[in-house]
Formats: sequence, C-alpha cells, structure tokens
Amino acid sequence: MNLFCIGLSHHTANVATREQFAGNATAESIARLAGCAEALLLTTCNRVEVYAVSDKRISTDEIARCLMAKTNHDPYNYAPPFYRYEDNKCVQHLFRVASGLDSMVVGESEIFGQAKKAYESARTSGAAGPYLHRLFQRAFRVAKQVRTHTDIARGAVSVGSVAVELAQRIFGKLSECKVLVLGAGETSERTARALVSRGITDLRVSNRSLDRARELAQDVGGRAVPFDDWVMQCREIDILLTSTASETPLLTSEILAPMLWERVDRPLFVIDIAVPRNVDPSVNELEGVYLYDIDSIRSVAEQSLALRRQQVAAAEAIIADHVIEFVDSISRGLNRLSQAAEYSSRGENPLRASEL
Repeated sequence: MNLFCIGLSHHTANVATREQFAGNATAESIARLAGCAEALLLTTCNRVEVYAVSDKRISTDEIARCLMAKTNHDPYNYAPPFYRYEDNKCVQHLFRVASGLDSMVVGESEIFGQAKKAYESARTSGAAGPYLHRLFQRAFRVAKQVRTHTDIARGAVSVGSVAVELAQRIFGKLSECKVLVLGAGETSERTARALVSRGITDLRVSNRSLDRARELAQDVGGRAVPFDDWVMQCREIDILLTSTASETPLLTSEILAPMLWERVDRPLFVIDIAVPRNVDPSVNELEGVYLYDIDSIRSVAEQSLALRRQQVAAAEAIIADHVIEFVDSISRGLNRLSQAAEYSSRGENPLRASEL
C-alpha cells in the first residue's frame, strides 16, 4: 500500500498559481479519476494538497490532471511546482501541516480546523478509508500536543491577525478607520475579532448569506451590509478585507475607479486574503489604492516567526516521535494481516495471527 501527498503551497508557488487549482476537484473525484483506494483534498489559502493511498504508484502528473480537470491548462505543457512526499515523509509532512509548522504564519491555528473539515468531507463522501482515518486522527493528536507543550502559537498566529497588524502599520490608530469585511467564514470571523481587539468601532460585514453576515456582525459589535450593496461601501470605508469563496474577482479597477473621485486624499487599503483572489491585481494600479494579497503578508509573518523560532525545535521533536510510533504501528498491523492471510491459506484459524 502506497501512502503519498502531492501538492503545492506558499513555499513553492505564488498565489496566482495556487488559485488555479482551488475548487477544481473533490477527494471523491480524485479517488475515482486517479484510481486511489483512498483520497483526501486539503485546500486552503496557502496550499492545495492531495493525501492518498493506492495499491500502485500513481504519478504526480496524474494527480495534477485531476486537480486541473476544470481548467484550460494542459498538465503536460504546464508544470507548476508540485512537491511529493511518500510513506513516512508524507506522515511527517501532514503532522507539520496540522501543527502549523508548515504555515506561512508559523503556529497559526486555522489550519487545524481546515484539516479537520477536509477529513470530514472525505470521510462523508467515502473517499477516505481506514488508513487515512488513522493517519489524520493521529495528526490531530499531534497538533494538540504541540500546542499544549510548546509556545509555538505566541504572537500573531493567523493570516487575519497579521493582516490587521499590517493595517495598523499603515493607518496607526485603527479606532478612526471604517472597515468592511467581505465574507463571513472562519477566516473572516477571526479577522473581524482581531480588528475589534485593535480598536475598530465602525466594522461592517457583508456576505452572500445576509443571515450569516448579521450573525457575525452581532458577535463582533458591527453591522451587516446586504451583499448587493457592498461595492458602494467603497465610497466610505478606509479598509476592505476580503475572504470569500468566489472563483472570479469581485472587485476590479473598472468597478472601483468611479468611486475614487469621491475619495480625495483618502487612501483605500485593500487586504485580499482569499484564494482564488477576490480583487483583481489591476486595482493596485489605481491612485490612492493599496492592495495586499495573501503573498504580500509573508514579510510580516516572517518577522513574527523570529519570536517563536526557538519553539519550532521542540515541536519538531514531538512530531518526530509520533512519526516513528505511527509508522511502527502501521507496520505491525500489516504484518498481522499478512500472517492472518497465511494461516487462512493453510486452512488454519486466521485469528491465531492476532496472538503472535
């Protein structure tokens, strides 16, 4: 049985490349098209990864074709920087990912919830079976232990909190800023709470589901804005933070340009932490507009890493121990199955194998 992970992340691909593979496949479709016994798809703003189990080796190109099923790219002529981990290296990589060690913001906690959602989705669809079940359950245990026994989560530990830190550097006192958060998912909620903690009093939330926008706005002391009206808010706000699941840009230079005439000497700071991006890159060319996407946040994240670097070694040691233990447990399990099959082939009671 071959365990492997194929993917790309902020380490190997920029946001323009990553967004081309977001939302193009499911764990179930990958298992079916590539012929995997089990498969799980983990897609976040920083990574697109496939974890799979197969009876035979499946090439990286084959997985790439599955991820590009809904795009116009030919995987034979388009080779983004996919990486591949197999067996114990795959186990180690997943444990690092779930623990936040492989994140752009080392120690961030969103990835833990995103990995759990990816696992639940794959399990519900039937794409994830017993092997991935054991692997991901162990990964969740490892992540909890890392957070309990190290200070890896000290400082700014989420994309949202780093984005807010960047906004504070630009504007100084955020209490005087008007902010619109577009999208009401988990990342938006964390970011909204981070904004409020930094003094924001005028916070507006817009989402395709108005009920969800109202719910989040009520939780953070803001107010909801109907999704059809959010663009007009750009006449008033100082900061726009976007994090929706839209597959196409919601804000373009053509839409925004007419509103800038009413913003004389008032900059508009746009933080787009969605993948695919919600804001067209051309917006950054407009006078008075400052656009930062998920990759632009990297420098701020790297500075916060210095505060937690000494904790990384302790986290890596915990992960190394769990990798050895998990791989050994899988090997023992496979040996027991092999012995049971041997007993059965000789017409003996296969249950005796469990006694060895």
